[in-house]
Amino acid sequence: MIEASEDPHVDQFDRAYHAAEARLTNGLSPASLSAAFLDWTIHFLNAPGRQAEDFRSLVKRNMTLATYAQMKMTGRDTQAPIAPQPHDHRFDAPQWQKWPFAAMAQSFLAMEKTWDDLTTQVEGVTHHHANVVNFTVRQLLDTVSPSNFPLTNPEVLEKTRQTGGANLITGAQNFVQDWQRQVLGKPPVGVEKFQVGKEVAITPGKVVYRNELIELIQYSPTTPKVGAEPILIVPAWIMKYYILDLSPHNSMAKFLVDQGHTVFMISWKNPTEADRNFGLDTYVNRGAIAALKAVRAIVPGPKVHTVGYCIGGTLLTITAALLGREGKDWLQSITLFAAQIDFTDAGELLLFIDESQVSFLEDMMSERGYLDAKKMVGAFEMLRSNDLIWSAMMHTYLLGERRPMSDLMAWDADTTRLPYRMHSEYLRELFLNNDFASGRYKLDGKIVTPGDIAAPIFMVGAEQDHVAPWHSVYKINLLTDVDVTFLLTVGGHNAGIISEPGHPHRSYRTATRKATASYMAPDEWYARTPVTEGSWWPAWEKWLTEHSGAKVAPPPMGNAKAGYVPLCDAPGTFVLVQ
Repeated sequence: MIEASEDPHVDQFDRAYHAAEARLTNGLSPASLSAAFLDWTIHFLNAPGRQAEDFRSLVKRNMTLATYAQMKMTGRDTQAPIAPQPHDHRFDAPQWQKWPFAAMAQSFLAMEKTWDDLTTQVEGVTHHHANVVNFTVRQLLDTVSPSNFPLTNPEVLEKTRQTGGANLITGAQNFVQDWQRQVLGKPPVGVEKFQVGKEVAITPGKVVYRNELIELIQYSPTTPKVGAEPILIVPAWIMKYYILDLSPHNSMAKFLVDQGHTVFMISWKNPTEADRNFGLDTYVNRGAIAALKAVRAIVPGPKVHTVGYCIGGTLLTITAALLGREGKDWLQSITLFAAQIDFTDAGELLLFIDESQVSFLEDMMSERGYLDAKKMVGAFEMLRSNDLIWSAMMHTYLLGERRPMSDLMAWDADTTRLPYRMHSEYLRELFLNNDFASGRYKLDGKIVTPGDIAAPIFMVGAEQDHVAPWHSVYKINLLTDVDVTFLLTVGGHNAGIISEPGHPHRSYRTATRKATASYMAPDEWYARTPVTEGSWWPAWEKWLTEHSGAKVAPPPMGNAKAGYVPLCDAPGTFVLVQ
């Protein structure tokens, strides 16, 4: 980190300037972006061979397109030369296979492919800068897709003919309604159908502990006997906990309770400016450790099954490493959902993060004391902008069709904030420096490493996860010295995890590596591991049962003698704070 200026007023002025600048750039550092494009431009201009090869490819691609367009124009059927990316569904409708729209779609995909080659195949550009340039160019290209404009989108033209233009009137009304809600800070249309504590987060339970950072929910038993070992779930605090307790049919909390488990869930506080100094150590000690102590007091005797999701899983591994380092045998098992502990292959969400970007974000956060998670939501959407932004806008504003709100979408709109110190430490120590995986991370003055973890691990990755890519989370096999069961499910960072029994089009692969076994590379593991159809939840629950003792009578709700008196009904109060 660069040392501060001797004149504090200089640093204060620069921070204020950067904070104002960030409001205009939505948190993106102009210096970081400029450095990436400068790196790419210099190397591209200094590579005449690369330029010549790209030019030959462009000429060849255009000739193929011209032949394709000519055949389409004369009514002959032919195979499209360029296929869209697997997640790109903008041109799926049959109308896009007819002249002239087929030529428009293929021209756009050809341009997309050309720029993808130009930004990823230039020797000498750093991997980070190449990713930034490629991502930025993709975002710019998505704005000019023919699917975005009524006169070049055959679906919109057909709908306009069928309705006499009523779709455009409805779309305009939708636009005004969304704009008004945005200006007034209101949630998206339809969220009101999924109120916390009424339609979502309704699994019965009690808040049995509260401090300045967490509320701890204990869910009510639904079976006469339960597993002796309780389960503590540590969700991410980037969003609210109830993604794991959505509607009754897809609530993981309810599923576990109905299978005969005693389940506890952390509900994180939505921090304010007053909480700016909450750090990662706060989240470990006043979050995970405090919750574990409460669970062990309410269910004394047995060890605890622990579950961590996303950054909550990262926190759980750090906590488990601390407990292992201190010789505290508290954990029966560790389950991690899409959680990274090695960030060398981080997802696209973090591809812009370098020293310049971190400093810029710190200056932005220092003004308010937190990062508004609405910026995080925007970043998530940018990863799949052709689907989550442009396709949604086309349906809502051009076709005049609102996609129905779902419980998962309503949860996604219920954003939280991230405290200044915690987010700064996460970006610098865990992501930028990769301290935990590299054996340099200190907690309470002690180095803790993944090798300190002593409990067996069940790790879940998702094939289409752009936030925590499964190849990255698979590295748990390299970094720990315990038995690891790795499960790879279809879907993305959220939909892959919320994959309840009965959910259509779900499958997974799973295998266990003993601590003494040799390492297997992820792609080899993928090729060797057979596919199982259906939800992965029952397979995980079976693993939990196999790592548990005999069934016992359910424990009481809380433990008044130990100081854990039930405070209120679930879902508690923290989750309701905006």
